[in-house]
Amino acid sequence: MAAGETHTHTAPDGTVYEHTHEHAHEPGAEHAHSHGHTHTNTKAVLNRLSRAIGHLESIRRMVEDGRDCSEVLIQLSAVKSAINNTGKVILKDHIEHCLVDAVECGDMDSIADLTEAIDRFIK
Repeated sequence: MAAGETHTHTAPDGTVYEHTHEHAHEPGAEHAHSHGHTHTNTKAVLNRLSRAIGHLESIRRMVEDGRDCSEVLIQLSAVKSAINNTGKVILKDHIEHCLVDAVECGDMDSIADLTEAIDRFIK
């Protein structure tokens, strides 16, 4: 698939996604997968991140105020869970869009990048 070419994907629920990839890869250069398209869950991910940031700021205030360590740990656990769930949304979106494109294009670097990212995410 050529850089800049617009194409579509159809999700299992029938939703059609259209996007364009902008690949910057020169022969012999190290591959850095970068593409310019939006994902269906971008707004939801940003909202989740904003909520987690706000929650984390409130935990910082709890610590500053000398709140009970047990309460702080419980709230940290909630933020950690929110971050993990946000990561799952991003991963699902990536698999449904970017990975499909990588397989179609024979882009083994992107598949390797995903494997590395998953390894880091689940640590």
